[in-house]
Amino acid sequence: MVENENQTAKSSKDFIEMRGKVTELLPAGSFKIRLDNGQEIRGFLSGKMRLNKIRILTGDEVKVELTPYDLSKGRIIYRF
Repeated sequence: MVENENQTAKSSKDFIEMRGKVTELLPAGSFKIRLDNGQEIRGFLSGKMRLNKIRILTGDEVKVELTPYDLSKGRIIYRF
């Protein structure tokens, strides 16, 4: 049986999704976020959140996408 190459190759959609809380607003549309596991990262708004003008304030719960290559930065994809 031949193994499918698409199953072994990583796709561009391999992200780690985590929840966190915004602790600080930083310049240039970035935020300091404390994840549920205690790690602190820098987060940026995703394109859809910018287009829909979603505002984020200190204390908001957010969902963040992290790439496995750099776990210190993430993209904010949802505000709870």
